[in-house]
Amino acid sequence: MSDTAKQLQNLISIMAKLRDPETGCPWDVKQDFASIAPYTIEEAYEVVDAIESGDRAAICDELGDLLLQVLFHARIAEEEGSFTLADVARSICEKMINRHPHVFGDEKTPNVDQQRQFWEDIKKAERVAKGQNGILADIPVGMPPMQRAVKLQKRAASVGFDWPDIAQIIDKMHEEAAELTAELETTPQNKQRLTDEVGDLLFVAVNLARKAGIDPETALIGCNKKFENRFNYIEQQIELNNKSLSESTLDDMEKLWQEAKLANRE
Repeated sequence: MSDTAKQLQNLISIMAKLRDPETGCPWDVKQDFASIAPYTIEEAYEVVDAIESGDRAAICDELGDLLLQVLFHARIAEEEGSFTLADVARSICEKMINRHPHVFGDEKTPNVDQQRQFWEDIKKAERVAKGQNGILADIPVGMPPMQRAVKLQKRAASVGFDWPDIAQIIDKMHEEAAELTAELETTPQNKQRLTDEVGDLLFVAVNLARKAGIDPETALIGCNKKFENRFNYIEQQIELNNKSLSESTLDDMEKLWQEAKLANRE
């Protein structure tokens, strides 16, 4: 047995012991698909965070946590008799082989753009086979909203429902910003309409990123990090001057923010 197979089998055994109704961990035993779903999402984000840090040891550690989540779900399914870990592996193997006929079959190797379209055509055929005939079918409602927006837009674009020019999206963003401004100036303000207008503006921003070839989630992660670093600089400088944030004016903080920008504190 290879070391990989040995360690996977070890982890499978650990998961089985944790779920043993008699001798297992009380917390693990009481979990079900729904209760551990938030942890699965959290672990996926922690993998992304480790990748952003560039720390290979952290990536290894977080991938282990995510792998445990896969085994946890598979163990719950096996206990109820719905499917096994082997079924999970078999399903993804079949899917990957089916979606790469240029690698596992006789199809000619496509270029990147052709492969992307080929991939979408195969996924469409898979949806039809499952009775999911709508273009937007099978895009999970539980996905993070920004990622789901990208998925919806890409799927619509695959049949030609897309802005041909990025400048048109920028114009649309200005239009949505104007509508939001008008709603903000309405008295009394309608919270639902404000929510709708903010959502429209965010949706267009995601579309702009997609059209520019930028992953909006990655862009926002970078922006969050930049904001955090620059605000930390503000705190540090204020503390060095023996002051507190509550004692500082907005002008004081803005001046330090500009200093942080000039210093490229990203």
